[in-house]
Amino acid sequence: MAATASVRVAASTFSPRISIFFAIRSVRCGNGGRVSVECHRRWLAADRHSKRRRIDMFLGTDDQSVYRNRFRMKRFGQLVVIIDEIIKQKGHCNIIDVGGRFDHWNALSDIWGGRSLHVTLVNLEAETVTDPHFTSLSGDACNLKDHADNSFDLAYSNSVIEHVGQWSNQKRMASETRRVAPRHFIQTPNYWFPLEPHFRTPFIHWLPRPWRALIVQAKACGFYPKAANVDEANAILQDAILLNAPSMASLFPDSTIVKERVAGLTKSLIAVR
Repeated sequence: MAATASVRVAASTFSPRISIFFAIRSVRCGNGGRVSVECHRRWLAADRHSKRRRIDMFLGTDDQSVYRNRFRMKRFGQLVVIIDEIIKQKGHCNIIDVGGRFDHWNALSDIWGGRSLHVTLVNLEAETVTDPHFTSLSGDACNLKDHADNSFDLAYSNSVIEHVGQWSNQKRMASETRRVAPRHFIQTPNYWFPLEPHFRTPFIHWLPRPWRALIVQAKACGFYPKAANVDEANAILQDAILLNAPSMASLFPDSTIVKERVAGLTKSLIAVR
């Protein structure tokens, strides 16, 4: 029985091909052999599921892959630490989410739920929201003229600043988020990460623009449909202009630029103040 148990441990710690060898060996160990083979089948199924989830985290476009991937959940947990600090000081946290939508917060409600907070969602179009913790307004991320200086406790933005246009617009958005709140948490994908997160395609953002235009006219990429012509292709390519760490440091000179890493590479950049 002890031998069978040791075989099961070994089978769970090696690659599937080696695990099969240990599972076959376990058949010869007596009455526990058949159970070990069945356990090994479950291990293989769990391993396939785990690999599928890791792939979807980078390549998937469904809500689970987008809103509940481990990077976004960990990142949101870091945001909640700041929220809790503000609540401890003031008893309540008033947040502006620049470019945010209710779906993002709703998908992560198990992380922030139960806290005394209110979130003002500012996007190009307002949405209907029934949750009393939220207000949705139409507005321009580069011109938050309806909101006074430091009228919020915390400015938050997740993967938005790369979508507002050229550098001049990115500067305006950064300035506005710094103006409306004394603290902020502004995240953007890193240009130097090999996988472009919007196209869900490796290296595409490093290619010459004419090559990228040909690719998006040839097939749908990530969140973008296949472009029907050159005009649509160029519109797609202009949708996201990624930033690197020096650019984020220039946009947010009074912030700490936190690097979110995977496999030693910086996946995202977060300006935190």
